[in-house]
Amino acid sequence: MYLKKLYLRAFRNYLEEEVEFSAQKTILVGNNAQGKSNLLEAVELLATLKSHRTSRDQELVLDGAASGQIKALLERQYSVAELEIDLRRSGRRNLRINQNQCRRQLDFLGCLNAVEFSCLDLDLVRGAPDCRRQWLDTLLTQLEPLYAHILAQYQHIVKQRNALLKSLRQQWETGLALGEELSASLELWDQQLVEMGTRMARRRARGLARLAPLAQEWHGRISGGNETLTVTYQPNVIWEGDDPDVVHEAFLARLAQRRSAELHLGATVVGPHRDEVGFVIDETPARTYGSQGQQRTLVLALKLAELSLIETVIGEPPLLLLDDVLAELDLDRQGQLLMAIEDRFQTLITTTHLNRFDDRWRRSAQILQVNGGQLDERWPSEID
Repeated sequence: MYLKKLYLRAFRNYLEEEVEFSAQKTILVGNNAQGKSNLLEAVELLATLKSHRTSRDQELVLDGAASGQIKALLERQYSVAELEIDLRRSGRRNLRINQNQCRRQLDFLGCLNAVEFSCLDLDLVRGAPDCRRQWLDTLLTQLEPLYAHILAQYQHIVKQRNALLKSLRQQWETGLALGEELSASLELWDQQLVEMGTRMARRRARGLARLAPLAQEWHGRISGGNETLTVTYQPNVIWEGDDPDVVHEAFLARLAQRRSAELHLGATVVGPHRDEVGFVIDETPARTYGSQGQQRTLVLALKLAELSLIETVIGEPPLLLLDDVLAELDLDRQGQLLMAIEDRFQTLITTTHLNRFDDRWRRSAQILQVNGGQLDERWPSEID
């Protein structure tokens, strides 16, 4: 998988720029707030249709413009594809593959695969549970684009069910019995919640089961074998095995058990939106007790494990997007990361200082100077 060209129009601070990638590694160098991260964000959108920085398309469009565009030319093992995303300040975005309109987001997902690693990823360890759920959901969407549809359906069901529970709360608190019509409505949403929740939870469990040993292996290498990482799925609904009927029954039992709590709170408290992912280093929870160095090692191991897993599942190495992470890592961890990359993955990496890379790395990479949303290529004679 190789990203040949990227074209940006009215995207973030880019008025109109096109870049042709000429090396397996591209270093984007420039001061802060010049547009380095914005370029990586465009590639992230092509891969996942989401940005980890915003959920609103109007924030992605250049100030003063009504719309923006991202276009890319992608070479894969057996095909070449032109990908386009049209973004609007108001209205829905348009997606095209080879100039053909995509009717569903699902048709676009999976064309390009990428793993992003930024300084914000420490929230994977230190942040709230929803940070870890979003990380896992993004990974699963790349492994199986259908998961994005399941996730969207589940989120819609929870939203509608919450609205119903909220309307029932006052009636419940005053001691009035629920009418047959309202009871039937709640039962209908229960069935849909259980169906989609079961599909989500089983996929999360299977995905983490495949990722965990890879992360553990990478963590051992980076830490010099001095620490052991354990990654666990901690579902809100607990079950044994992978039988959908078993998960379904466990879900129904949990709903019945928590019915009074849901009516009292006016919100859905059962389901994958309450799941957690546990990271433990040598039997100590990383979130609570891990040092900053341990937490950075953990996140680096997770990202390298993501690369390995996606490559195994899709049969091609994904792109690697590194957003100013070298400044966050000590020299040993920098060395482990750069050694793991080598020429195996096409890598786009941002930095404020080229001296973070050794001479061999700099001379084998394409170097782009980023200044105010404009790109200028630097040549080897300009690097020293």
